[in-house]
Amino acid sequence: MEGRLDKMLEKDKIKDQVSQLLDDLLLSFPMNHRHLLVLGVSTSEVLGKKIGSAGSEEVAKEIFDAVMKVKQKHGFHLAFQGCEHINRALVVERETQEKFGFEIVSVVPVNKAGGAMATYAFHHFQDPVVVEFIKADAGIDIGDTLIGMHLKHVAVPVRSRIKQVGEAHVTMAKTRPKLIGGARAQYTINGIDPSSIIKEIKPKDGESC
Repeated sequence: MEGRLDKMLEKDKIKDQVSQLLDDLLLSFPMNHRHLLVLGVSTSEVLGKKIGSAGSEEVAKEIFDAVMKVKQKHGFHLAFQGCEHINRALVVERETQEKFGFEIVSVVPVNKAGGAMATYAFHHFQDPVVVEFIKADAGIDIGDTLIGMHLKHVAVPVRSRIKQVGEAHVTMAKTRPKLIGGARAQYTINGIDPSSIIKEIKPKDGESC
């Protein structure tokens, strides 16, 4: 039976928790249209159930709505990871797939093979496709779904004020480029990591943003 929200786990609480997670992640790792965020979510764990046992469309909706609100403000791309029964493939917008050059695979996520979160994203994105592998710039794991296989090297933990969404344990990560070279290599310019700088892109004359 599909899990349902009860009086002890109100919808607004879930949205608030997810919004605070994103605030903390963005404070540590600002993102824009050049970045990709992967989310792994067990709606069962949010409800206090064993992962894969009580998927909830209601919970998926609250998380999706909270994430999309922040995405619209900052412009980063999204990928929702499916469960092991579809090899942890991911639902993305076709625009994202084309921008990053991901290969499309043929599968339609459903609750019992993909999970409630990926299924909800598949049915509520504008033009969804499923891809098998990505290398995301940052990630949020709600319910210990194991998103590490879809993060760039090198992953760096990000701590948040929020340790749980509902009853689900939460971990977050940002990534940084690998440090390469030897003793003579330099990694900063005037003490600043150049990979951490987000430059403002200004429109050319006659163009609008």
